[in-house]
Amino acid sequence: MSSLDFAEKRANPRNRVGRLATLKLGVEIAPRYVLITNMSVEGVRLRLNGIDVVDEFVLLFHGSGGPARDGTYKVVWRQGREIGAKFVGPATEKRLTFPNSID
Repeated sequence: MSSLDFAEKRANPRNRVGRLATLKLGVEIAPRYVLITNMSVEGVRLRLNGIDVVDEFVLLFHGSGGPARDGTYKVVWRQGREIGAKFVGPATEKRLTFPNSID
């Protein structure tokens, strides 16, 4: 049985893409570029190349199209150089300071 034999069971199917996004980990940390390998209205799968990602971060998409949106994401799984993250809200100044702020 191949992976093509399985029916999609997710409420919001994933779309395979190869799209760049900017990952922001905090105010005084330089933004990094990551590759989005798939996305849905609920979240994204990212390929990281040597980036240590905290549990919550801001992701800004380049261009338009697809269901993903700029905002704050929370890591829900990690596997090697890839992570899955769910959308938790819009990007705000307070969230852009995470994780360096202590307020």
